[in-house]
Amino acid sequence: MSDSLSTQPLSGLVSVSFRKLSPREIVQLVSDSGLDGIEWGGDIHAPHGDLPRAHEIRRMVSDAGLRSLAYGSYYKLGVSEASGLPFKAVLESAVALGAPIIRVWAGEAGSDKATAAAWDAIRGDAERVAILAAESGVKIGLEFHGGTLNDTPDAARRLWNELEHPNLHSLWQPLVSLSAEEKEESLRVVLPRICHVHVFHWLPSWERRPLIEGADYWRRWLGIICKEHPGVAAMLEFLRDDDPAHLAADARTLKEALISALP
Repeated sequence: MSDSLSTQPLSGLVSVSFRKLSPREIVQLVSDSGLDGIEWGGDIHAPHGDLPRAHEIRRMVSDAGLRSLAYGSYYKLGVSEASGLPFKAVLESAVALGAPIIRVWAGEAGSDKATAAAWDAIRGDAERVAILAAESGVKIGLEFHGGTLNDTPDAARRLWNELEHPNLHSLWQPLVSLSAEEKEESLRVVLPRICHVHVFHWLPSWERRPLIEGADYWRRWLGIICKEHPGVAAMLEFLRDDDPAHLAADARTLKEALISALP
């Protein structure tokens, strides 16, 4: 694809952080904040299969000197195709956006509840979509998230031992449900497969806090990531109070952390 990721770390915003804003407002906000690009949400800003909308967003992004860093499709492996969301529509939208990565979920049940049949279905669908996406030069990124098979260090270890296709990658984020030690362990488990990162600072109570309060953690985590993946995209997600006024400060913290993480 023409809109590829850089060999330097990139900063960005996950568009669903501000669901009430239009794509044009998000582009302006990201540009004003000095970030590099945007992960577009398929559930609201860039609907699956709406190619005119995707092309329009791509033009807006390009005109602003930004990048479409990923497509947050919310496609659930082993589930969505049978539930009315064809992967073909997801892939077409990603290509139209110029997004090099499609974010998907590893099923719809956490690793502690998923059945053997669910594991089999997810593995099979992961292989299928990885092949289809590779034909268009797009990567598949499995979100590291609760309610999926990629949700704990042990589950991620099993999952990535069983997923062999080279076009399958993992996102990472510091799950609030994990201890500090488990967060870093989970990072190291998926590190070989990491494609991009969702960045935030939440307390164990799920209270959203300014990113600067977690800057020490993020400098360490991004240092680990950038050593192996210098072109990783790190994207801010779900800021305090869903308030765009907080973006500029968090963007500064993120960019400073990325600079400190450079080898």
